[in-house]
This record gives sequence, C-alpha cells and structure tokens, in this order.
Amino acid sequence: MQSVVISGSGLWKPAEFVTNEELVEAYNAFSTRYNAENADAIAAGEIVEKPLSSAAFIEKASGIKQRYTLNKSGIVDVDRMRPDLPARGEDELSHQAEMAVKAAKKAMRAANKTADDVDMVIVSCAYTERAYPAIAIEAQQALGIQGFGFDMLVACSAATFALHRAYDAVAAGSAKCVLVINPELVTPQINFTDRDSHFIFGDVATAVIIEGAETCTSEHSYDIIGTQALTQFSNNIRSDFGYLSYADDSAAFGDEKLFRQNGRKVFKEVCPMAADHLRSQVEKTGLQVADIKRWWLHQANINMNDLIARRLLGRDPEPGEAPIVLDEFANTASAGSIIAFNLHHEDLVQGDLGVICSFGAGYSIGSLVLRKR
Repeated sequence: MQSVVISGSGLWKPAEFVTNEELVEAYNAFSTRYNAENADAIAAGEIVEKPLSSAAFIEKASGIKQRYTLNKSGIVDVDRMRPDLPARGEDELSHQAEMAVKAAKKAMRAANKTADDVDMVIVSCAYTERAYPAIAIEAQQALGIQGFGFDMLVACSAATFALHRAYDAVAAGSAKCVLVINPELVTPQINFTDRDSHFIFGDVATAVIIEGAETCTSEHSYDIIGTQALTQFSNNIRSDFGYLSYADDSAAFGDEKLFRQNGRKVFKEVCPMAADHLRSQVEKTGLQVADIKRWWLHQANINMNDLIARRLLGRDPEPGEAPIVLDEFANTASAGSIIAFNLHHEDLVQGDLGVICSFGAGYSIGSLVLRKR
C-alpha cells in the first residue's frame, strides 16, 4: 500500500459577516415584537415568551464573536430573519458549487495540481442544497476535472469522513488524486428566531487535496499515518428538513424541521467520547498524546474544545497547540477543523505530528494523524 499524503488545502469565506451585536439587535427586536403581539397567549400559558439575548451571552456560551454568511441582509431583517438567497436557474452554477469551486482552486494551487491531475471529487458537508445532481459533479465540471465525483452527508464529521474515503481510494489505487470539498452553506438551516441556536453557525468552504506521496510536489505536505472513525446514534442534534414533508403534510419550514440540539447533553456526552477517541487514535499509531504538537479540532464551542484539550493533555493547551478559529468563523459544521488546519499548519517542521478531528451529530467522530514531510 502506497504512502498517502495531504498536499494542499484551501479556504474561502464570504465577503459578508454578522457580528454578535448585529445578530442580537435583530433577534431582540423580533422577540420584543413577538412578545407584544402574543401577550395574551403568553399570559395564558399557551405559548412561551421569547427571552432576550446579548452579545456577552453569546460569547460566554460559545466563544463566537462573529460569523461569515452568504447573505447578511435577510438575517438582520426583522421582517425576514433568514438569509435571502434567490433561486438560481439550471443553467447557472449553484450557490454551493460556486463556494466549492472557489475553495477547490485554492487547494489545487497549494498542492501544485491542475484539473488534469485530479480524478476524484468528494463534496462532503452537513447539507446539500438539492438531492441531485450531485454538487460534487457540478463542481467537477466547473473545474474541468475528468473522473468521478459524489456527495457525502455526515453532519459535522463530513470533512474527516470524506478524507478517510479519499485516503482509502488513493491507498487502494482506485484514484490517484482526490479533491475533498466542504462547502458549508449552513445559515439557511438556522432558526434565527431561537435564542439558543441563532448564533451558532456561519457559512464557509474548505478543500483538501489527497494524493500518493510519489506525485506530491507541494511546499507543505503531510503523511497520513492513521485514520479512525466512530458513530453512535443520538437524537440530541437534529435537522429534519426534507422531502417527506410533502408526503406527511407537515410544515416544511417549521421550527421543528430546522437545526436544534440539546446543548447540555451534547456537551456532557460528546466531550468524553471525543477525548477517548483521540487518545485511542494516537496510541493506535504507536504514539503518545505528548508526541502531538498540533490539534486541529472541530470548532463548535470553545468550552467543548477547552475541555477536550484538558482531558487529553492533563493541562490547559499552550497557545497555538489547539488553535481556535470559531471566534471569527463560528461553527462551520464539518469545515471547522479544516479551517484550523489551513490557517495553522505552515509553521510546523519536518517530523512534527498533528491530528485533525471532527465530531458532531450522529453522534459521529472522525480523525487523522498526520506527520509533516
């Protein structure tokens, strides 16, 4: 089995962003109006009053200060409270494919690859904007890549699970060079009228090139020396929007169909699972936790990341040891750990070890142990 490497990564972010203060101003205005319009029903106990929020509450609860978004105006419009993304025609590049192509081109440049070098494309993310044709095949065509492509949905672990599939394909010889793309267009699935979830997510796209070591010519590349995945069913993180709403006569865009979670249970259950997973993954490769110089962790919540790092290391992480990017990007579903990798890997030297890890709905956890070449 040939040696397989990560040879390049790309990050694309939208031009627009929303600060906590802007988000709270819109949410509080909506909630104040809602409470006034429904005062009698609230007083009768028929519906629940919407609590107000604050930028300080959001930052303390999550570590998030802002988030990038494909559309800001609709999110902060008190009369809309959701992104405003007009439908595109069948002869136009879809929103998600456009995001994917922009990140992919950056990864290909970093890896010194052209379209002729790539023969497999995976688009892997929390949501795709349609069932078919696959966003991966649309992006493949836009990039001029021959070969094949497909979509994967594994919620916040989509990026690492796709990297596993890319690794397996190159190792087995069924592909020579794989482009993994994570166009995370998440804001359309957020309930911006819910205090506990309206601040969580942002939009972004990341991409990674995986190939055999013998064809790698990039300046910064990493041997993949171990992969590990785990799934365990849980209802504590759900998103139920789907085509069955047409058959069961439910409201396709009802609050219960959008992203929701039991945050306390997720925190309590996922943190120890992730720490145990990471420790076993490292030890399976014959290494110890102390050997790892950089932890590129999923970026969901700063308190989760801090707890996982402390459980692993037995201490607080040193600056840069487990870099945080969610203050700027928020939770970007599967792209978070890849953003951290993209922004914090070039300083490593030959022989340095790092781990990319994601965890989220499912539950699902995926990780890769890397060594700088």
